Amino acid sequence: MGEVKSEEDLVIVGAGICGLATALALHRKGIRCTVLERSESLRSSGVALTIMPNGWRALHQLNVASILRQTATPILGTKDIWLDKNKQQDMPLSGEARCLRRSDLIDTLYNALPPDVVKFGHQIVSVKLDPETSYPVVQLQDGSSIAAKVLIGCDGAKSTVADFLELKPTKLFDLCSIIGLTNYPNGHSFAHESVRMRINNVSVGRIPIDSNLVYWFVAHPWMQTDNIVSVDAELIRQYALSLVKGFPEEVSEMVINSDLDSLCSTRLRYRAPWDLLLGNFRKGTVTVAGDAMHVMGPFLGQGGSAGLEDAIVLARSLAKKISCTPTDSAIIIEALDQYVKDRRMRIVRLSTQTYLTGLLITESTSLLVKLACIVLTVILFRDASYQTKYDCGTL
Repeated sequence: MGEVKSEEDLVIVGAGICGLATALALHRKGIRCTVLERSESLRSSGVALTIMPNGWRALHQLNVASILRQTATPILGTKDIWLDKNKQQDMPLSGEARCLRRSDLIDTLYNALPPDVVKFGHQIVSVKLDPETSYPVVQLQDGSSIAAKVLIGCDGAKSTVADFLELKPTKLFDLCSIIGLTNYPNGHSFAHESVRMRINNVSVGRIPIDSNLVYWFVAHPWMQTDNIVSVDAELIRQYALSLVKGFPEEVSEMVINSDLDSLCSTRLRYRAPWDLLLGNFRKGTVTVAGDAMHVMGPFLGQGGSAGLEDAIVLARSLAKKISCTPTDSAIIIEALDQYVKDRRMRIVRLSTQTYLTGLLITESTSLLVKLACIVLTVILFRDASYQTKYDCGTL
């Protein structure tokens, strides 16, 4: 296995939203940890995300909600417009919702942590169990390794830690999303609402972040050419412009005036609900959280909020069993099993609703399957605000 470079009590892999939130939750409970981040600095990819009421409850527990409220205006409702059918549906939002710049959320979580918690430039390539202690050993790209008593994978949809747990590979929707930010120096006139406009199989979303900045996306059926377009920002912009032909002129202007550095095109991934129901989220003293555990489509705007919930529940479960320094593997395993138990059905329900929604808006889905999705959605998710009412509890 090679010589172990160092030993740590608790290691989190990934300094994304869930990784930093988990580290902060553990810090609030007096448990020391180290976060390994492969990048040389905080990652700014992801542009923006909507945090729903359940996510704000988690941010309140982390004691950063008041800071983040200053960075974004409230979203008061949603508006769905079918331009090709001359149809519109307006719905008020129950509870607090805001669209946050990912960088604002990342920076706020990071700044609330003690210095030197996050170790940059540490890319892991594999995880193994020490044959003597049964504790995980993280192998790094530079050839060194770190032994940990607890290992938490918050390393995203293509998680190395999830591979160690032998979770089923993520699956791909036949959908692609282009996202970006547009700044209006003199202010915009958009209402404080999430607007989604549709023409045939293309949808455009627009959510104000503040009085000047707007987050937007263009969702469309995935094609092989998307792989080529996604490597160049100007190509992404031109492709987005071609997709929004026929939409109101303000949509084209929003794409034309977008921040080139913010543009990103990705094919949507997910973990199947049945894999989440049956998957093994713990092996020894190793577990996962956030997208590494339950990456889902963005259709409900719940991915980020669910990751924040994970952080609270995981830190609470560990704090009930251990003090600042984990020692007994049996106690650690008991705490991680409680975390998995507390989270499993929550994420199964979230991913099921997201999966059904994704199938409904996917062009390649047969009419029979779409009918089944509608029936299941009506039966299982009659309350449209059910997911946002969820409370992960106190830290």
